[in-house]
Amino acid sequence: MTTIWSTRSETSDDTAAIRAINLAAFPTADEADLVDALRADPDAWIDGLSLVSQAPDGTLAGHALLTRCHLDGRPALALAPCAVMPAYQRQGAGTAAVRAALDAARAHGESLVVVLGHPDYYPRFGFVPASRFGIRAPFDVPDEALMALTLDASRPVPSGVIRYAAAFGV
Repeated sequence: MTTIWSTRSETSDDTAAIRAINLAAFPTADEADLVDALRADPDAWIDGLSLVSQAPDGTLAGHALLTRCHLDGRPALALAPCAVMPAYQRQGAGTAAVRAALDAARAHGESLVVVLGHPDYYPRFGFVPASRFGIRAPFDVPDEALMALTLDASRPVPSGVIRYAAAFGV
């Protein structure tokens, strides 16, 4: 049986459920705390770029967050964290949330997203190694794990070292 996931931007009523998703998906509270800190940072948070996926019964199953970062002073987005309730993993809830987040970013006129993640997962969305664009993390990371996606091919892709929002602590 294939689940049909609906997606939407988070609302203020979703805060506790999104925290629960992140607490359930990760071994520590770090990602849940990160989401809360990013939500409180007006320089990082962009309304409409925190997306959830819902099961047919309305239960929130997945979450994908895009926040502001910079490359050599030029704006970009960081995709992190992405989380799915364990009961809904490997059923498309995460994919639905990520696709919805990327679509929302395009609609907002954004042009570049970076992600530090599993090199077997993110290429399905069009991500490629960020090094192809001259993009680097401010810390050591395997080349294949730092990826970038251009959302608007008509705009130049910035290069340089990523400056993440303060909540990332890097």
